[in-house]
Amino acid sequence: MPMPQAGDKAPGFSLPDQSGATVSLSQFKGRHVVLYFYPKDATPGCTTEACDFRDEHSALVKAGAVVLGVSPDSVASHQKFATKQGLPFSLLADPEHALADAYGVWGEKSLYGRKFMGLIRATFLIGPEGKVVRVWPKVKVAGHVAEVLATLQQPSGAAPAPKAPAAKKAPATVTKPAAVKKPAAKKAPAKAPAAKKAPAKAPARKGTRA
Repeated sequence: MPMPQAGDKAPGFSLPDQSGATVSLSQFKGRHVVLYFYPKDATPGCTTEACDFRDEHSALVKAGAVVLGVSPDSVASHQKFATKQGLPFSLLADPEHALADAYGVWGEKSLYGRKFMGLIRATFLIGPEGKVVRVWPKVKVAGHVAEVLATLQQPSGAAPAPKAPAAKKAPATVTKPAAVKKPAAKKAPAKAPAAKKAPAKAPARKGTRA
């Protein structure tokens, strides 16, 4: 089936969780539901994703959401996985992938050139009225839970608006300063001609007597 999109009515479900208790979408009416599908318990990517939801669980609950994980694993597998990782939310067992089919996340996958049918990692945010609010298809684990939380913390539960790029400032016009004329070098004052010395007077000759 095609993947539900924002505005569509979320497909209902009733599945057992890791404790064997039946969990239904209808019991969470009036609250947001974070329904995340993952391929397999205890694999590296799925463990990281589950632990990220665990670490932000209090913040997600404070934002008004219930977290539910879904995979084709059995109840016993979920119980072991949840206990080992200390997961505070329900993991739903969907071995016949009926719920995965209903949400359009069961399909062809490729690994090392080999094609096979399997579960595609995806997350659906379901609103208080039972309609899909946001879809994350083909989830990349790194940063995913933070994005889900940021979406829930928006007033409308919609995706946060991307920040507009800051306008580039026009480069300031550089005005070249007017060339400053260097003051003319002062000429050294001409030396005054040396004063001529008055010729020395010849001493008067004394008269000789006759």
